[in-house]
Amino acid sequence: MAKMRTVEILVGAFMAAGFVALFFLAMMVSNLSAASYSNGYAVTARFDNIGSLKVRSPVSMAGVRVGRVESIHYDQDTYQALVTLRIEPAYDRIPLDTFANIYTSGLLGEQYIGLDPGGDPDFLRDGDQIEHTQSALVLEQMIGRFLFSKAEEGSE
Repeated sequence: MAKMRTVEILVGAFMAAGFVALFFLAMMVSNLSAASYSNGYAVTARFDNIGSLKVRSPVSMAGVRVGRVESIHYDQDTYQALVTLRIEPAYDRIPLDTFANIYTSGLLGEQYIGLDPGGDPDFLRDGDQIEHTQSALVLEQMIGRFLFSKAEEGSE
């Protein structure tokens, strides 16, 4: 009887450890466990179309993650998306004339912001705005343009 109870307790502990491991795995996959870089600095960028960019999406330079998207808002005066990027404090030498582009991982993967450095000797600081941006490429629009151009070629 005591042996049976010990086996049940061990099985219960094993199951609890499995659920905890699954919880941490789910948090890592969904980026919810990502540390907030509150001691980093925030810069903003304006885009005409952000596609399916989400809060906590990566911000990278040369393939290295340097920060995350902190917030996304719609500016009713300029009709643009205002994206706030939180850059890690270790990356404090990003030129002022940096380009911010929205890219997609793979054909249908998640979207992220890629920063391409410029040549300005001054660097981005907390509260600055990235002036040079390129909006997301929307797959549906590209397919529509391709089909429209093929239809135009066929009618000539």
